[in-house]
Amino acid sequence: MKKNWLRLIIILMIIVSISTLFAKEGAAAETYKSKSFFAMLYDMYFSGGPFMYVLTFLLACMLIMAILKHLQLTVKEKLDAKSFYLKLKGYIQNQQYKEAENICSQFKDTTMGFIFWNGFVAFNDALESGKRGADLTSALNNGFDEASLQRTPHLSAGIFWLEIIGQVAVLLGLLGTIFGLVESFDAVANAPEAMKSVMLSNGIAKAMGTTAFGLIIAIPTLFIRGGLQNKADKITAYTDEYSVKAINQITYSLKD
Repeated sequence: MKKNWLRLIIILMIIVSISTLFAKEGAAAETYKSKSFFAMLYDMYFSGGPFMYVLTFLLACMLIMAILKHLQLTVKEKLDAKSFYLKLKGYIQNQQYKEAENICSQFKDTTMGFIFWNGFVAFNDALESGKRGADLTSALNNGFDEASLQRTPHLSAGIFWLEIIGQVAVLLGLLGTIFGLVESFDAVANAPEAMKSVMLSNGIAKAMGTTAFGLIIAIPTLFIRGGLQNKADKITAYTDEYSVKAINQITYSLKD
């Protein structure tokens, strides 16, 4: 029985001690107002040292590349693939191949328009040279394939740099963390007692700040990279789909 009472008293003392500790921390929290998110970012940036300037350069490169690639894929490559194909289909069925070539020439700044234009040019040249049957079909396929190999890679060109920037940003953040921790350990070991706490705080701030900014740059960069690659893949898929449909339609028109 005495042991049970003793255990109960010890447990109560522990609970009271913990409650008192949390009460003191709560009172301290009320007197200390934490900085806003942007104020924290500002402090971390200017405490990060030279690594922050390199990370800023990477951020600028990422934004420029992303904007240019976005404009290429959404503005320069803007073409309704289905409507474009249906517009050509009537001319193909009527064997008006020259007219179809002229329509494609109006859109040859886009990847799909260029591939179709090049295919019709090769087909019309072969038709005018007297090729028939398998030779004519081969010239048609080669025209489309050659143009596809020439232009399709440009859709994804440069996107891989965004992934590299994201990975390098993370690694630079970790490298800055290492340097910050080295400064902190050096302060603990060698700094004068009066400056030890300040130097220790500065080193930890550099370590955490570079890691945070590396991740702040890397995370949106990888999302942007994924979005742009998805857009490029969709354009490639639509181009391949309607190129095959156009080739088949031309082949059927020759048999009629």
